[in-house]
Amino acid sequence: MPDELNNFAQGYIENPERIKKLYKRTLIIIVISQMFGGAGLAAGVTVGALLAEQMLGTNAFAGLPAAFLTLGSAGAAFSVGRLSNRLGRRMGLATGFITGGLGAIGVVLATVFNSVPLLFASLFVYGAGTATNLQARYAGTDLATNKQRGTAVSIAMVSTTFGAVAGPNLVDVMGNFALSIGVPELAGPFILSAAAFILAGIVIFIFLRPDPLIIALNINTNNKNTILNETLEKKQNNKKGITIGATIMVLSQIVMLAIMTMTPIHMGHHGYSLRAIGLVIGFHIGAMYLPSLFTGILVDKFGRTAMAIASGITLLLAGVVAAIAPADSLFLLVVALSLLGIGWNFGLISGTALIVDSTEPSTRAKTQGTVDVFIALAGATGGIMSGLVVAGSSYETLSLAGGILSLILIPVVIWSRSGKE
Repeated sequence: MPDELNNFAQGYIENPERIKKLYKRTLIIIVISQMFGGAGLAAGVTVGALLAEQMLGTNAFAGLPAAFLTLGSAGAAFSVGRLSNRLGRRMGLATGFITGGLGAIGVVLATVFNSVPLLFASLFVYGAGTATNLQARYAGTDLATNKQRGTAVSIAMVSTTFGAVAGPNLVDVMGNFALSIGVPELAGPFILSAAAFILAGIVIFIFLRPDPLIIALNINTNNKNTILNETLEKKQNNKKGITIGATIMVLSQIVMLAIMTMTPIHMGHHGYSLRAIGLVIGFHIGAMYLPSLFTGILVDKFGRTAMAIASGITLLLAGVVAAIAPADSLFLLVVALSLLGIGWNFGLISGTALIVDSTEPSTRAKTQGTVDVFIALAGATGGIMSGLVVAGSSYETLSLAGGILSLILIPVVIWSRSGKE
């Protein structure tokens, strides 16, 4: 960790009030960056599959953009986690966001030159932005108490809603803007992504000082702060807690991404406009993030396992509604994708809280990055398989299979009850 920031630590160790103020200030900076980050991640979600279908001429590989994006996200999660562990959250998150912005610029260039290899390479780099946007949720927990962690994650995630909902609903506007400057219509949302991710990185780099993870590590080392360490005791990382938290998030990610990826393709084949597709995805992304504040409170109040079970049940309902919804029912598609987002939200926040509970500050960022690698790889698997399942069977089969898969969450969290949450 940088020595110049370590000098701040002693003052915080001796003054718990300063920690409370820094905790609140950190959340404000994360909220601002997440607003931009949310807008940045929305483009790949909304038009990535449509762009691939247009450039490849088939929907069998329409899941590849999500796969490349999430593979890139996996690599970035690993790198950002380790960079954060070594240099602090500020350097890790700023680097990840700006890299994602450069990837979005690459996607725009790929459409201009109609280059599929450049498209996939750029989506891989663009994945750094989505990984960083997800990892930013951990920064808010560095100075939080055990009973604040679910809420801290929620505040970071709910702020993503503003940009994430606006992004899909600007698909039409950005498409028209792209056409006006001689760029293919579907590249328009990636122009927005480039600006949004780079701005998020700049906000983090300039304002996330002093670094919350560095302060947390120094406080933990000195073992004198009752706000950060209520028990005032050294303990090893809880491997069972990490495994359970990771499993909850991985399963949620597979189900959510598989169904979400193919929904725009399903809608496109039934004559829906880009505006309608953007509306459905906008509701979906809103449901992924907007309930976060309440979810965090519920996670802190009723426990991690209870909310993980709620995640499995909600994802099952989402899959069933998507499977039985008539193709011409925009309302039921909105309901299905909204439930999908809510189920994912329950799983991510309960799983994240378990990971933070189970790690020490000295290894926390590295462990969190590793867990997010598995989440990203799960997303890549879901993205690849979704296109193949729909091409070989149907969107309805994919949705039902995803809903049934989510039920695995229930035995996983029942097993977790044998240990302390």
